[in-house]
Amino acid sequence: MTEIRIDLRPAAQSAPAAHAMEPASRGHVIEPAEPAAISIDRLSLWYGHKRALTGVSLDIPVNRVTALIGPSGCGKSTLLRSINRMNDLIPGVRIEGTVAYHGINIYGKDIDPVEVRRRIGMVFQKPNPFPKSIYDNVAFGARVNGYRGNLDDLVESSLRRAALWDEVKNDLKKSGLALSGGQQQRLCIARALANDPDVILMDEPCSALDPIATLKIEDLMREIVKDYTIIIVTHNMQQAARVSDYTAFMLTDETTTGQLIEYGRTQELFTNPGDRRTEDYISGRFG
Repeated sequence: MTEIRIDLRPAAQSAPAAHAMEPASRGHVIEPAEPAAISIDRLSLWYGHKRALTGVSLDIPVNRVTALIGPSGCGKSTLLRSINRMNDLIPGVRIEGTVAYHGINIYGKDIDPVEVRRRIGMVFQKPNPFPKSIYDNVAFGARVNGYRGNLDDLVESSLRRAALWDEVKNDLKKSGLALSGGQQQRLCIARALANDPDVILMDEPCSALDPIATLKIEDLMREIVKDYTIIIVTHNMQQAARVSDYTAFMLTDETTTGQLIEYGRTQELFTNPGDRRTEDYISGRFG
């Protein structure tokens, strides 16, 4: 049977105005005023018989950084991987609910998950450059996808956007594995950007990096969010406060696994949380 490919690329949008109205309240889960890049509605997920997410609903706004926080095992990374169907690669996974990308349900029967992952790129916890040159690392996805433009220009522009070009421009034939940890992570970001995504998922991208490299990645996020929607999983409360515009707090307790407790503007959530469990977590009482 021929697989049907759906073009998931959204129409061009301008960044939301800075003076947009304040979000409308939905209990402890707000609805952002900005247009939604990703809309998650009553999403539940099971790994075999083990439930990992329970009825998660939230809208991720375009051209903003959204942080997912919560203690280990609360479903943050599972939720992140659900947004570009990475969980499909795990045997026995079952989902209910919807994940919509600019209004298109990415779990629809005619949706090609490869196309989903091209439009919604991912950067993993540990840098994972291929055992190839810096150049070939960045060009890999474009070659696989039949890119017909100038690869040299694509590699340079992607490395520039990842704030790595000036450090490696004279060593493009050097192995990506020979770079420092922070450089490797920025190389992986450049590799993701070369596929021309719209949304970038980051699963604890700084957890294996030193403080200086971490700050470079954080500065990079704040720079490229003008052109991309970014969703980051982090255990670092200071990092969430520094880089994100919105924050979602998740929790697994004695009765419910992988539930969304609170979602709102980062400054408001950290200074005036609406749920006591959120306050207890960000103040370090547990987790």
